[in-house]
Amino acid sequence: MIKKFIPALACLVLWSAAVKAQPLDLDDNTAVPAESDLSYKAYIHSDKRFKCLYGYAADKTGDHAAAIEIFEDCIHRWNDVFSLIYLAQIYDSGIGVKQDFEKSTALMKQGANVHDDTSYPSIARYHYGVALAEGRGTQKDPIEARKWLTMAAAEGVKEATDYLNTMDKESR
Repeated sequence: MIKKFIPALACLVLWSAAVKAQPLDLDDNTAVPAESDLSYKAYIHSDKRFKCLYGYAADKTGDHAAAIEIFEDCIHRWNDVFSLIYLAQIYDSGIGVKQDFEKSTALMKQGANVHDDTSYPSIARYHYGVALAEGRGTQKDPIEARKWLTMAAAEGVKEATDYLNTMDKESR
């Protein structure tokens, strides 16, 4: 589901990297990098929801602090599920922050409880179900895990169907 956004996000990453590499603007005798409107840095403090995608670009170019700031603001302003998922992945991996499975799982749970017309809540439901099944950042709860995984599978998340099949095989 995220795959359809990968080309656009890849372009953002490449553009951000190119902007990051541009020379300094010394017209006013200061060493301040010139920022393009397409740079993720131009969106860190923006009130435009599109900035949530720029958090991904910031993270992929290695500016984890900017990514976290963007994602946290998007979550605060709009309860943006895309941002909840990517911030959860940052805490799960521990890249750019102290690894925190409980925070990661709490963010996925928050995303799993959102009801909107995008595919992101389904992805959050899948990841939250897996966390419950494995006891990752939360108490292990196979019954609750099955509930969330079944919901994600019904919404078209193939990985959820595969995970449920694995759970069924292991319980035999």
